[in-house]
Amino acid sequence: MIRKPTPLFFEQGPQAVILLHAYSGSSNDMRLLARRLQSENYTVLAPIFSGHATGDPADILRQGSPQQWWQDTQTAIANLRQRGYQQIAIFGLSLGGLFATRALMADPELQGGGTIASPVIFRGQTNVPATFMQMAQADYQSQGLSVDEQTKRLAWLKEQLPAQLTAIQAFADTTATHLERVKQPVFIAQGDADQMIDPRSGQWLADAYPSEQIDFHEYAGAGHVLTVNAAHHVLETDILAFLQTIFKNNEE
Repeated sequence: MIRKPTPLFFEQGPQAVILLHAYSGSSNDMRLLARRLQSENYTVLAPIFSGHATGDPADILRQGSPQQWWQDTQTAIANLRQRGYQQIAIFGLSLGGLFATRALMADPELQGGGTIASPVIFRGQTNVPATFMQMAQADYQSQGLSVDEQTKRLAWLKEQLPAQLTAIQAFADTTATHLERVKQPVFIAQGDADQMIDPRSGQWLADAYPSEQIDFHEYAGAGHVLTVNAAHHVLETDILAFLQTIFKNNEE
């Protein structure tokens, strides 16, 4: 029996960090980063977006939407506040970065946060549709479904996927048009060998903010999922340094 991913909650110090995963990913995307932050005395919450990590990729399309994932993001923030956390930062990988950015925009009490390989400003190519279909096919094969059943399910996904990706695009575009509403310090991470989104996405986003507001890091030779690939150690160190500046500034 394959164990399905569950949300991560590592309760540690008084300062809390929310980590939002990628499209068709799960809290597993964030586990290494979460453990590193926990080891440095941060409390970490990594929720799972609606429809994700159920074992059936179709649930992402049936149960998920940008509006629902935005609700999931707000719920995560509210959960930490209910537990008494006042100093909260929020980061997101890829799709998660859209919601982390929107949260910073909508909630001035968040201390700061940012994006990891996130197409907030979308131009150029994306390999999300092809990658989603490959992941779905691998999932269905591993479940031992008949070829006919796999074919049927994949056809349904292929038909439904464009509408959801268009909705995500619209959410990203709306977010990108109002970046001036983000007043907190912003961390931006991007791999220069990203094959999922245009590797210039991080720079485009950095250019949209005043330079003194951002902490921009580009990782040479690194692909899309920076939280688990060869860049993850350096990324963790960079995020920790950023957190020290935003939380320290608030203590003074």
